[in-house]
Amino acid sequence: MTSKAVRHRLSFMRNRFPKLLVLVGVLLLVSASVWAHHGTATSYDTKHVWSTWATVVEYRYLNPHPSLAFDRVDKNGNVEHWESEAGNNPSQLARAGWTKSRSLEALRPGTRVKLYISTALAGGHIAVVVKMESETGEAIASEKGDVAAIDMDGVPDGYQPKPGPGK
Repeated sequence: MTSKAVRHRLSFMRNRFPKLLVLVGVLLLVSASVWAHHGTATSYDTKHVWSTWATVVEYRYLNPHPSLAFDRVDKNGNVEHWESEAGNNPSQLARAGWTKSRSLEALRPGTRVKLYISTALAGGHIAVVVKMESETGEAIASEKGDVAAIDMDGVPDGYQPKPGPGK
């Protein structure tokens, strides 16, 4: 290889290689942020929505999703303590008229609500709330309309996903 060809190749590497590294870095950052946000269907059994009556323990109006701690009573009188993601993010709720103060007022501890939920794929007392209703049937902190659900009020542990393939 001649000295001129070596200089040309070094010049190419000095000028273009750093730009290539920056481009690769940007692509990695963008792809990481796209994959960072989880989807509801990857964490919860959204094919099996079920409903139950519950009592609010605590509602937290947080980003990226509000959360709800609630208790439900099974047909044997046992109290189950549940944790959940509670629907849409605060900016979507606010656009639908559910500001932080309105949501916290409607979901005070002790409030009885009907929940439409999907249990975590891992099972247990963890869920995502698809829709909430007051005792009068009014949607609370939600913009969802009709939601098809199986009534499992009083059924111990509600719906629990079955382990293994083909759930």
